[in-house]
Amino acid sequence: MTHTARRIGRTLALVLPVVMVLSGTLAVTRVPWAAHNSESQVLTASARTVSKHATSHAPQDVLRDRLLVQLQEKDPGVALTDLQRAVEGHPSLARHCMSIARALGRAAVEQYGPTRAHRFSRPVCDTSFASGVAQFS
Repeated sequence: MTHTARRIGRTLALVLPVVMVLSGTLAVTRVPWAAHNSESQVLTASARTVSKHATSHAPQDVLRDRLLVQLQEKDPGVALTDLQRAVEGHPSLARHCMSIARALGRAAVEQYGPTRAHRFSRPVCDTSFASGVAQFS
């Protein structure tokens, strides 16, 4: 009797994880990707468009958006100076400084071209602006 119980237990230990993985995979493949009614369409983790209610209003996102507008209206030098002042005024933004500076570098390349964008480089956030310019040149 004990031998039979062990055998059943081992079989279940091998079969159950496989069944769970397969059922999860099949459940994901049954999502209506191309629904005709946009309200019934299910959003996935990789969805690019997000409603206004679901957008992030985190301080670093607000700062990045404001600096990108400033870069377009004035120049990257002004945006970098304001980034440095914002990080000095709010140290909690320091961990986001590099990504914001890289985004400014990308925007500067799009607006001014790689050669002119490099002229605005300065040592803000470990020269992340310059690496953003170089990355998107």
